Amino acid sequence: MIAIIWDMDGVIADTAEAHYAAWQALMAERGASVTRAQFEASFGMNNPPILREWLGPDVADAEIARLGRHKEELYRAKVAGNVRMLPGVRAWLEHGRARGYRQAVASSGEMSNIVAIVTALDIGNYFEALLAGACLPRSKPDPAIFLQAAAALGATPAESLVIEDGIVGVEAARRAGMRCIGVTTTHPAAKLAGADLVIDRLDALDEDAFERLLSTPQPHTSR
Repeated sequence: MIAIIWDMDGVIADTAEAHYAAWQALMAERGASVTRAQFEASFGMNNPPILREWLGPDVADAEIARLGRHKEELYRAKVAGNVRMLPGVRAWLEHGRARGYRQAVASSGEMSNIVAIVTALDIGNYFEALLAGACLPRSKPDPAIFLQAAAALGATPAESLVIEDGIVGVEAARRAGMRCIGVTTTHPAAKLAGADLVIDRLDALDEDAFERLLSTPQPHTSR
């Protein structure tokens, strides 16, 4: 079998600017700011480790959790009606369904965000599972969310292919022992060098790309 595990932001949908705007709004409420470089380095992680890194160790866990929830409220307000599916996504979802691939979304975001985007883009019927990393104890690059996605699809890591745009997501796929396609939506190709294949957009892939990647020997796995 072939299992395709899709990241959401920057892979299925272009949501980076909405996330950045939400983080800017949140930090502005605290009289602080966030730079583009800080945002890009954290993109693909879930909120608690991002906030802990930016705000330091003295902020209480309860406040970190509250701020994370508020950031997602700000984000959802900014993406309403503005979600754009990235080139090639629907064609590959259709291709996967036609070939009997099992497909899941595995995003670091909250489930409400995933459901909102999947619903807005009308792509829910392509997926057998939706997984949210927001409540996991460790964020990407920890491989847990991808391993859980494979398990939900009844697949082994060797049968699973991750599609990612984040540096930490590519590393998480590597740690999970899965093949990975990196998409340069958010980062340049050089920063996604850990992926097995790096592309600018999904509609540039050859029709047999998934099968070819999964038929080659597995990479070394370290967790």
